[in-house]
Amino acid sequence: MKKLLIAAILLVISSGAYAAGEGAHGAHWGYSGEYGPEYWGKLDHAYSACGEGKNQSPINLTGFIESELEPIEIHYEAGGKQVVNNGHAIQINFAPGSKIMLDGRAFKLKQVHFHAPSENHIEGKSFPMEAHLVHADKAGNLAVVAVMLVEGEPNPSIASVWSYMPGIEGGKQLLPSGISAEGILPSNRDYYRFSGSLTTPPCSEGVWWIVMKEAVTVSKDQIEKFANVMGYPNNRPIQPLNGRPVLK
Repeated sequence: MKKLLIAAILLVISSGAYAAGEGAHGAHWGYSGEYGPEYWGKLDHAYSACGEGKNQSPINLTGFIESELEPIEIHYEAGGKQVVNNGHAIQINFAPGSKIMLDGRAFKLKQVHFHAPSENHIEGKSFPMEAHLVHADKAGNLAVVAVMLVEGEPNPSIASVWSYMPGIEGGKQLLPSGISAEGILPSNRDYYRFSGSLTTPPCSEGVWWIVMKEAVTVSKDQIEKFANVMGYPNNRPIQPLNGRPVLK
């Protein structure tokens, strides 16, 4: 029964998949005022899923269904070559070479970006920050590995990036030594799984969400530096679950 349920969910996810691009090219959007999340669906026809979609992210992960989730095979290299301030997040772009294996399919790591506070909640709990590791398979289907970041010991990998973090929108900096996304992952690789969407316009659905159960620590200074550069919270509000199962 559990395997049939998982297969059904994967069919729903795959049916909504779309070709990944470098970013949304449409109307201006933001996180407050007349360009904020509540208006995204009306800013551009291409963003209609933001207002009309039924499988939107982020969510409050709760009501878990016990499932036989297979371990994710993670093969990451030191391919983080560039850090970008795109005006909505701080993003690390990765050269080819890093990937995960999910359900027998290879998803290549494209970029990692950050939100503060966290976008997803776990059983009602918000976190100071959240990292999104964005992957795409050869057909353009997306899988996002989400990692919750909590205040504690500084994270060496993030420190290496923050040293070059552009302070202005549109700023880009090359990283002198490649960063591996391994440093952003917890040692325990147990995870939750659900079907969702991009959390920014165009809010396209059909995204496979893998949310790590264990959080990773970052220092108070690292959290504050990110918040100061962004200048505002860059988290989309929690979206209705609409009966979607959350597997664990």
